[in-house]
Amino acid sequence: MRRLSIIVIALVICAAVSVAAVAQFGPAQYAIKDSDGDPVSNFDLGAEMSARLAKLAGKVEVGNLQGDVTLLQFYDLNCPYCRQAAADVNALVIADKKLKLVFVPYAVLSMQSLQGALVELAAAKMLTPEKFLQFHNRIYASRGVIDAPHVLAAAQDVGLDQQQLAAAANTESTLEILKSNATFGSAARLMVTPAYVVNGVAILGHPGLKSLQGVIKSVRACRKIVC
Repeated sequence: MRRLSIIVIALVICAAVSVAAVAQFGPAQYAIKDSDGDPVSNFDLGAEMSARLAKLAGKVEVGNLQGDVTLLQFYDLNCPYCRQAAADVNALVIADKKLKLVFVPYAVLSMQSLQGALVELAAAKMLTPEKFLQFHNRIYASRGVIDAPHVLAAAQDVGLDQQQLAAAANTESTLEILKSNATFGSAARLMVTPAYVVNGVAILGHPGLKSLQGVIKSVRACRKIVC
């Protein structure tokens, strides 16, 4: 992926600066607590940002595509907290047959993250939602830095051709999608990964499986994050 390397490096620097500049996540607008009972930073995105989010091209839908609640996860493949959260997110979508889960690649931590995300995003166009969920989890299965070769190896495991996938990933259009995601995340003040959006509310950090289940239950019951 040498052709895109300079652009990728520039994008990493721009995105990482905006994320690293915030020392704290901010206040909790709604009474959401994590698995330890501590408040979780969250806030309304607002109508303008919600409209921008709806138009983002780099979203990958899994679970029930006609689900009654939609949960979006912004993640970086090399974020250790995203890796830890992956098991909870997988368990959530498997157990909740009415949930629509949307992955939003938010590659802001390193050039390796961006190059891995390019491959993952290209693979999303070649896989069914069920297969993509398997693929996404397989990426996290092994240790070490997640880069393009790492994601290509996981893609081969689910039956994709590595050369074809690399060619699809190594394009300006795929990079532009990731750039749009990073630009949106910065504008939306998603200062940490993972970050979630549900019912127009951003939740910063992984609150835990039970907390996410509680939020989803509230949205179903009263169309609010907290009833």
